[in-house]
Amino acid sequence: MVPLNRALSKLGILSRTQATAAIRAGRVRVDGRIEHDPLKPVVPERARIAVDGEPAVRAAWRTIAFHKPRGVVTTKRDPQGRKTVFDVLGEAGRGLVAVGRLDLATSGLLILTSDTQLANRLTDPANGIPRVYAVTVRGEVTSADVVMLTAGVMNRGERLRASAATLRKTSRRESHLTIELREGKNREVRRLLDAIGREVVRLKRVAFGGLEIDGLEPGQWRELTRADVRRFFG
Repeated sequence: MVPLNRALSKLGILSRTQATAAIRAGRVRVDGRIEHDPLKPVVPERARIAVDGEPAVRAAWRTIAFHKPRGVVTTKRDPQGRKTVFDVLGEAGRGLVAVGRLDLATSGLLILTSDTQLANRLTDPANGIPRVYAVTVRGEVTSADVVMLTAGVMNRGERLRASAATLRKTSRRESHLTIELREGKNREVRRLLDAIGREVVRLKRVAFGGLEIDGLEPGQWRELTRADVRRFFG
């Protein structure tokens, strides 16, 4: 037996966090009855588990690279009725979970997979998988500011640090940078720039591990093979 939230994760239906939220929201039935306890012991091979009325069966292995447009959220459903990445993907997103999140105003490379172990490995800060962002901010950024970003800054009582930062262009009106992160903290790029007094006006993830977004327009996606995953993420 395993906890219900883990059973859904092992089936590749939802991540464990997403499964816990879905169960508590009354979206999961076990043997025909709504179950609210994420830790309820179940035998996945015997229990009839359904999420939103759909039988929970192991999804085939799939992983895709998706160019998330601005203005969509990285969730299965949005309480505020905003468009989600799964609305954009339609059937192509069925059975997949997003590897981490990009916020509403951030565009760029998002990995989605049916392999929850892969998702956990890619998002675990201990693995230090790089994410690279192209950033535009208001105002002039100096070389000294870039040094601060890589040395570490404090924001809301938390120390943040870019593993690499490059100033590509700067003027009094706006500056353009490339920033690499390896920890994946919440809204980390925006908080880093806020700590040096700069407001982010455009943010795009351009690479994840060894995979780059080149060739994908906003809303487009492509399948990745297991060989791709090994090559790009080790």
